[in-house]
Amino acid sequence: MSGHSKWSTIKRKKGAMDAKRGALFAKLSRAITVAAREGGGDPDANPALALAVQKAKDANMPNDNIQRAIDRGTGAGSEASDYEHITYEGYAPGGVAVMVEVLTDNRNRAASDIRYIFSKHGGKLGTSGSVAYLFERKGVILVPAEAVGEEELMEAALEAGAEDVELDGDHWRVTTEPAEFMAVRRGLEEAGIRYESAQLSMEPMNTVKLDASTAKQTLRLIDALEENDDVQEVYANFDISEEVMSEVAG
Repeated sequence: MSGHSKWSTIKRKKGAMDAKRGALFAKLSRAITVAAREGGGDPDANPALALAVQKAKDANMPNDNIQRAIDRGTGAGSEASDYEHITYEGYAPGGVAVMVEVLTDNRNRAASDIRYIFSKHGGKLGTSGSVAYLFERKGVILVPAEAVGEEELMEAALEAGAEDVELDGDHWRVTTEPAEFMAVRRGLEEAGIRYESAQLSMEPMNTVKLDASTAKQTLRLIDALEENDDVQEVYANFDISEEVMSEVAG
């Protein structure tokens, strides 16, 4: 599992996201509204909306909230038309490559905020294309290792169209091409296989190993970016050993 995935899993287990549920729901609502505005309000005919809705459900967002967000997107004169998708690229301490996906109604504010966060935490905002080549878009589904045996998971995942299944620490990691992600997810659900998370991700093709000091700096930067209201996703190619991760998480 990539260092960023490990850190996200640790934060979920510690309940860090629950403490910020209101802010999380606001981000998810915005993504749903924009997806509905751009591609229509039917998830079956709008893959981007289907993904946004599923992500909201994974976060236990109430169905009423989800429907209101869709309605805002399909309503005449919706504020969703004011939002735009922007990807920022930069470097964290230790030369870690970072990609930041933003959904904002104010490009200037977003650029200023992201640049400030990078600078404050020892990083540097780069130019477009400076680190994107180090990542590739993949679907990633994490299944607790104790929840299912290798043979059962392998059969269900590969039959549904998964690219790979591998054991990574205490999780099975199911990787898919983006186009096959929803089908594989449904396949696991139909097989009764419980997963911990499922998302489209920018996966690093190589990683940068960090010591404890640099890891703490990098994780502070990642956390600060994720807390920004305009930021939807953050991806990074750091790798932190189990020992260092335990020290940092503690």
